Amino acid sequence: MSRTVELVAERIRELCRERKITPNGLSYRAGVPQATIKSILNGETKSPEVLTIKKLCDGFEITLAQFFDTEAFHGLEQEVN
Repeated sequence: MSRTVELVAERIRELCRERKITPNGLSYRAGVPQATIKSILNGETKSPEVLTIKKLCDGFEITLAQFFDTEAFHGLEQEVN
């Protein structure tokens, strides 16, 4: 799993903890299937779609910019495949 995907999963977990939302609750709030969220959190998704992350942000009631505005993302090196 790429570091970027790891950070996305970590950020989702962090936001769920902060807001006391379960991944299933997030699924309902964001309109994203539970299986999709589970796949991201378990590292089964190689590259989560921006639209999916945007929907999750809507569920968290934050912007995409707020989602990615963390020290971990700021320090992320460019990944070249």
